[in-house]
Amino acid sequence: MRKILGKVKEYTNLIVNSEMIIIIIGILIFLKTIFFYKQTIYYNSNIQVEILQKTFIFSMFIVTFLFIFPNRARFIIGTILNLFISIVTFADNLYYNYSSSLISISQISNVQYSEQISVALKELFSVLQVLYFADIIIVLILILFRFIRIKKIKGRKYKPAIVYIAVMLVVYSSTIPTYITDAETIKYNKKMQIESGTLYAFHILDIKSNLDLKKTAKYKNKEEMMLAYNNLMSEYENNYEDSVYGLDGVAKDKNVIILQLESYQNFFINKTVNGQEITPNMNKFMHDNIQLNGMMSQSYSTTADSEHSTLTSLYPLENGMAFAHYSSNNYDDLYKLYKKAGYYTVYMHGNDGSFWNRNNVYGNMDVDELDFIENFNEDSLLINQWISDEELYVQGVDKLKEAENENGKFFATIVSASCHNAFDLPGLEDRSGRVNIDVGDRYRGTFFGNYLEAANYADYAFGLFIDELKKNDLYDNTVILVFGDHYALQMYNDEMLEFISDTEHQYNDVEAQINYINVSCGMRIPGIDHLELQKVISKLDIKPTLTSISGIEDGFSLGTNIFGTKDFVCLNNGIIVTENYYFNGDWYSISTGEKVDMNQISEGQKEKFDFYYKCMEEEISISNSVILNNLLN
Repeated sequence: MRKILGKVKEYTNLIVNSEMIIIIIGILIFLKTIFFYKQTIYYNSNIQVEILQKTFIFSMFIVTFLFIFPNRARFIIGTILNLFISIVTFADNLYYNYSSSLISISQISNVQYSEQISVALKELFSVLQVLYFADIIIVLILILFRFIRIKKIKGRKYKPAIVYIAVMLVVYSSTIPTYITDAETIKYNKKMQIESGTLYAFHILDIKSNLDLKKTAKYKNKEEMMLAYNNLMSEYENNYEDSVYGLDGVAKDKNVIILQLESYQNFFINKTVNGQEITPNMNKFMHDNIQLNGMMSQSYSTTADSEHSTLTSLYPLENGMAFAHYSSNNYDDLYKLYKKAGYYTVYMHGNDGSFWNRNNVYGNMDVDELDFIENFNEDSLLINQWISDEELYVQGVDKLKEAENENGKFFATIVSASCHNAFDLPGLEDRSGRVNIDVGDRYRGTFFGNYLEAANYADYAFGLFIDELKKNDLYDNTVILVFGDHYALQMYNDEMLEFISDTEHQYNDVEAQINYINVSCGMRIPGIDHLELQKVISKLDIKPTLTSISGIEDGFSLGTNIFGTKDFVCLNNGIIVTENYYFNGDWYSISTGEKVDMNQISEGQKEKFDFYYKCMEEEISISNSVILNNLLN
């Protein structure tokens, strides 16, 4: 046994002190990248052969420069490089688990908001992710116990290494630039960028574009942007009706409240757990008023992104960037339009005003009254160290009644926070009186079970909100739009998919992806009886819808009236959702989850697909140009 161990040690040191170690490091980098693919974008599908080939070439290219170093420096630098790639792929994996998207260098400034991610680390982390660092740990242990010794070799001949590098550079020069160029032609969809150019091409292009984001905007001045915008609006006017329910001006001079619910998805609306309604108050509200089942979040994003799209009818940038970096921009937003129409304008959120730069964002809008945590009672119940939903609503309605008495009609946005990741409601008192469901042994103590309880508490608070509006004689004279801001659970949360399959049917992969962006949404328009709309809509549609029913002239909006006939919505990553089809690099049937065979569909359907894709590209291009270059100034 000792003899065998001695031979293993001899051959191991021979490899470590030779050029062979470079090839091994390249293969390890390749394997880690493939592991990342399988843990994330190919979680439920097979990895394409083409991306395997491209990733292998890229991985070997990364380590080529190691040939110029002598063995000791080569081993140290190679190990550092390997560690760096491990950290990058691990961070990408962790962030993808959090948001089903890839992290951008532009989000470094969002480190100040990392607390909201860190509370979910337990759910995001998988034991398998140790594999990103397993080889490095093993090598360090072997060095510590002197199983591996890096020798200093004298009289090294550089000629073979130089010849190898020259040959490899010729090979790579005809492939790597092509991968990067191919990925660069894909403007918005990160998954497609990776498939076209590998994970490394994505990060290279991300760094390149963020060196000067303004250069990535398609339109550099207002004139050319407005020409594109007017052409797009003409396309919509020619293809769709703006309103088919006769609701234009029906809520003129009525108060308007936008209520944004934290992490409120749609799959549990009108559902039960352990025989109990999860959201009884929301169910009643939607039954009595307007239920909008097809509301899609505008991105794999943040609360701030939802606020941005709701108020401006524009797409978000990278998570939170519109708020974090472009707060001084001039937008044709809802506050401006309602203020111009004689409304008293209010914004309420139970967090600190510095969070997501809201002090500056709303300070730059026509908001008469800004209420953050310091504007509520000092002894208020706090959940997650923020004003609880129930306190926000009860005190908020008092403020709105006072505003109406003093100033007349009002327009208000209220942003809740209690149903926040990790959904354990820290600080909640009298839990049994406020959480009115028992998730049962099946889900008790799980992340999913916690989420159902948090959603139930948010529903309890929503019931108080409606009661307070009625007590203060505001309910009958107020338009209320309530919706979830973004996803709560990972796209493929096993317990969530199990819950859905119990209550409906087992989701296919496309349905799971749509479920991730489908948030709850309901609307009350005084005098309008129950309506239930199944059509797909988005946050961009809120602004033109509210201005339409309020009899206010809308300005610049990329969305359309919810009560119109437009039949598709887009996300800022290039995804398109229609009633029957879903685009994410390829077109898929929603009902079957299968890729559409373009040879088996009609020419008319192909033309529709082309129209949707062209409009998606134009909408996002216009939106990004407006934000990056402040073109509405």
